[in-house]
Amino acid sequence: MARRINRLNDKFVSGKRPGGYYPDGNNLYLQVGATGSKSWLFRYGCSIHGKEHEMGLGAYPTFSLVEARERANKARQQLADGNCPLKLKQDAAQTKRLEAGNIITFAEAAEEYIKLQSPSWTNAKHPQQWRTTLETYAFPVLGKLPVHRIDNTLVAEVLEPIWLTKRETAERVQQRIGSVMDWCKAKKYRSGDNPADKVLLKDLLPKTDKVVVHQPALPFAEIGAFMPKLAAMPGIASLAVQFIILTATRTGDVRFAVWGEIDETKRLWTIPAERMKTRKEHTVPLTDAALAILQKVKAEMIKSDFVFPNDRTGKAMSENFGTSLLKRMDKSDITIHGFRSTFRDWASEVSHYPSDVVEMSLAHTIKNKTEGAYRRGDLLAKRTKLMADWAAYCALIPSETGANVVQLREVAA
Repeated sequence: MARRINRLNDKFVSGKRPGGYYPDGNNLYLQVGATGSKSWLFRYGCSIHGKEHEMGLGAYPTFSLVEARERANKARQQLADGNCPLKLKQDAAQTKRLEAGNIITFAEAAEEYIKLQSPSWTNAKHPQQWRTTLETYAFPVLGKLPVHRIDNTLVAEVLEPIWLTKRETAERVQQRIGSVMDWCKAKKYRSGDNPADKVLLKDLLPKTDKVVVHQPALPFAEIGAFMPKLAAMPGIASLAVQFIILTATRTGDVRFAVWGEIDETKRLWTIPAERMKTRKEHTVPLTDAALAILQKVKAEMIKSDFVFPNDRTGKAMSENFGTSLLKRMDKSDITIHGFRSTFRDWASEVSHYPSDVVEMSLAHTIKNKTEGAYRRGDLLAKRTKLMADWAAYCALIPSETGANVVQLREVAA
C-alpha cells in the first residue's frame, strides 16, 4: 500500500489541536506545542551522520501549509543530492553571520588560542613552539584565510610536503591546527566538521605504515646491577631517575611533580590530569624505596615547590637532565623513557600480574574497549603489590655468575 501524502488541509491546520506531531507525509509534520503554538518540522534519518534529525521549517501561520510543503520538498531534494539539510541550513546561517563581520583569519585565531591556553601549559616554551610550528608550516597556506573557508583539502596541502619526510612534525602540525579549529567552532567563527580530523584527511595524504620507534631500554635482568651505580651518582638528578624507575612514570611527570601531589601518609602520588598524556588523573602507589628517595630529597634542603628541583634555581629541572646523567655514567646506549620498557618487560616475563594491572601502572589506556568499560576503578591495591615487587626486584644484587641473589639493599635514608 502506497504511503499517504498531503494528509493535512488548511482547515485542520488552523483548528485547535492537542499538543503533538501531525504528519502530512513525505517527512513533513505539524508540531503543536502545549500552549497551542504551531510550527513545521522536517524529520528524517541522515545516512551521512547516521542519526535522526529534526529541522524546523518555520512557524505557522507565518508559513502556510503550501509553503511548508515547498520547503519540505527542497529538503528532500538536498537529501537526494547526498546532503544533510540541517547541516546546509546551519552552514548558511553561519556564513551569513560571518559575512556580516564576525570573521577571523587562521593566523589571528591561532594567536588568540595560544594566548588563551598559555597559562595552563606547564612548559614555558610551549607558546613559542606552537607559534614557530604554525608559522613555518601552516601560515603559508592558511594564515590569511578566514577560518570558515578552510577545509580538509587545504589542511592536506599544509601536511602533504612533510607527511613522509617529517611524520612526527606533520602529526604535531595536524593536531595544532585541529585544536585551533575546535576553538574556532566553539567561538562560532565556523561550523561543521574539523578540517584537520584524521578521518577527513585519510584519503588526501600519502599512505604509509607508521613505524613505532622503541626507546633503547636497559634489559630488566641488569636493573639490579644498575641501581647501585645510579645511587652512587651525586645530586638531585640521580634521585629523580631512581624515582622514575621505581614508579615507572614518565620524565615529565617527575620533572614537574610538586610536593602538594605527594601524600606520604597514604603512600600515594596523584598526578593531575593536565600533566598526563592521557589527560586523566593518575595515582601512583609509593613503595618504601620510593618514599626513601623522597626523604633523601628533603635532606638536600632545597627550597622549592618542585619535588626534584634544579638545585641552583629551585625551578623544574631541564628536560635533558636524565640524558646528561646517563651520559656521565657511560650509558648513552639507553634512555630514561626506556626504563618504562624495562619495567614492562619484567612485568610480562617475570611477574604474574594481569596485563591490565601493568598497563594501568604505566598510565596506558586499556585498548580493549569492552574490557575497559568494565574496569572503572584504578586497581590501586593490585598496582601497589606490583610496584612493591618491582622495587624488590630492582634491589636484588646480582652475583658474579649472573644470577640474582635475593638480598634487599638498604633503601632507607
